Amino acid sequence: MAIKHSKFKNSGILFELLVRQLTSDTLEGKNSPVTRIIKNNFLNTELGKEYKLYELLTKYNSLSETKALDLIETLLKASDKLNKDLLRKQKYNLIKEIKKYYDINEFFKTKVTNYKTYASFYNLVETFNDNKTGVEFKINNKNTLLESLTNRNPETKKEENPLIKEFKSYDKDLRTLTQRVLIEKFNTKYSSFNTFQKKLLKEYLLSVESSPKLKETYDKNIVEVKNQLTPLVSKISDPSTQIKIKNIIELLKESEKNQKITSDDISKLLHYYELIGELKKLK
Repeated sequence: MAIKHSKFKNSGILFELLVRQLTSDTLEGKNSPVTRIIKNNFLNTELGKEYKLYELLTKYNSLSETKALDLIETLLKASDKLNKDLLRKQKYNLIKEIKKYYDINEFFKTKVTNYKTYASFYNLVETFNDNKTGVEFKINNKNTLLESLTNRNPETKKEENPLIKEFKSYDKDLRTLTQRVLIEKFNTKYSSFNTFQKKLLKEYLLSVESSPKLKETYDKNIVEVKNQLTPLVSKISDPSTQIKIKNIIELLKESEKNQKITSDDISKLLHYYELIGELKKLK
C-alpha cells in the first residue's frame, strides 16, 4: 500500500511557496501578508520545527551514502517525536490563513525547486513505523533522497536560480528571512527597477524551469526592448556607439521553440533596460 503525497500538508513545500509569494508581492509593490503568515505559523511552532527538518535535506548534496542514510534516519526519528495532532491543526490553520488572501489553486501552481526531495521525505515521514506500507514504496522514496543528498541525480547539478539562492543564503533564522532580507534588502537592491524589469524578474523567480509563461514574458520583453531602443539611436552622437546599439537591436531575437530561458538571458534583458534608461538621459 502507498500513500498519496499532499502539497497542502508538506511543510517544505508550504514554506517555499510562501517565500516565492512574498517575493512576487514585493516586486509588485504590495504590502504582503506573507511576512505575518510566516511569523504566525513557523516561529516557535511544531510546523516550524518540521520545516527545519525539510530544510536540512536541501543543504546537502555531496554526502557519502552512509552519511546520507544516517541523516535521513535522524530526521525521520526527529519527525516522529513531533506532536502530530498539533501539527495537523497548525497546517489546517495555515491553509485557512493562506486562503484568506490568495486563490489557493493559483498559489499551489508555482513550481518548487526541491519538489521531489520534499515529496519523498513527506512520504517517508507519513509511513514511518507503518508496517502496512509496501517496502518498495519506502525504498523508492529513500533512493530519491539518496540521489539528492549524494549528488547522484543529474537534476541536483543544475544551477539554482541565483536570486532564490541568494535569499536562501540568508536563511539562518526565520525572523531574519521574513523581517529583514526579503523586505529591506530586496527592496533596496531592486527598488530602481522599472515595471518591465520587475515583471520579468518576478516571472523568472516563480519559474523553476523555462515555463511557457516565462518564455512568453521573455519574448514580450525582447520586443519591448527593441521598440524602446530603436528611436533612441538617433540621440547618440558618437558613431561607434551608435553602431553598437544598432548591432544590439539586430541581435535581439525572440526565443526559439525549444530554447530554455536561462539566468544569463534574464540578466542581459535587465541590463538592456538599464541601457535604455541611460540613453533616455541623453539630450
